Amino acid sequence: MTYQVQRGDTLYGISKQFGVSVEDIKKENNLKDNTIRVGLILKIPITNTTTYTIKKGDTLYSISKMFNTSINELMLLNNLSNNNLVIGNKLFIPTYNNNYINYIVQKNDTLYSIAKKYKTTPESIKNINNLKSDILSINQVLKIPNSSIDNNNYDLVYKVQKNDTLYSIANRFGMTIDNLKKLNNLTSDELYIGQELLINTEYVSDISIGSSCFGEGFPQEIEYITYKVVKGDNLYNIAKKYNVTVESIKKLNNLTTNNLDIGDVLKIKEKD
Repeated sequence: MTYQVQRGDTLYGISKQFGVSVEDIKKENNLKDNTIRVGLILKIPITNTTTYTIKKGDTLYSISKMFNTSINELMLLNNLSNNNLVIGNKLFIPTYNNNYINYIVQKNDTLYSIAKKYKTTPESIKNINNLKSDILSINQVLKIPNSSIDNNNYDLVYKVQKNDTLYSIANRFGMTIDNLKKLNNLTSDELYIGQELLINTEYVSDISIGSSCFGEGFPQEIEYITYKVVKGDNLYNIAKKYNVTVESIKKLNNLTTNNLDIGDVLKIKEKD
């Protein structure tokens, strides 16, 4: 993006405004020193951004509060000359915090799929967002730990089985409970069946574990029976067709209403 230097501006002030360094701005604009003049058009090397699709009822104020930024930053980043927004248009949103990035939940997202995408864990995402359950809603804004896990330290994921404890899992893989909790950002000793835990291979020697418990990288995605919505479909009829409940379909697809669009692909249930 570009920025026109205003009276009173300094490179330091502009760098803070856009969350980039003075050196990056100088390099991008081939500046030899910190001298700038009013009216100069600077290229701002913004890379830490996400996008947000404007929906009915949105204002620059509400969006700025949602993403913990300012109206001025949104206007500058998107080259807006006024506060008017158009439903369906996309806005660039700054994500300046080095500890996390902002992510907008999309249809069919799950904590597992988001964690896999950003090479973190579902528990890390839940902890940083104070989530009490795994249920997500479309357009929900999540903070995602930014490079919170060193990928060179692990390549195994273990799925918690019945009767597992932190002690038994740590002992099994030659780790300490503290190592295991720290790697997975666990704040308590409680586990649940099916929970996925990262295992630090630094501690794993010659251990033979069934492939159903872990694999290289993240475990294979669960396979689902899917259904493509056609004209005349509704959740009730689809649920009845597959002998499942409307609520189970909504939960599996992170649907907050019963509305469907033709062409939507719905997860129905796990494949046998």
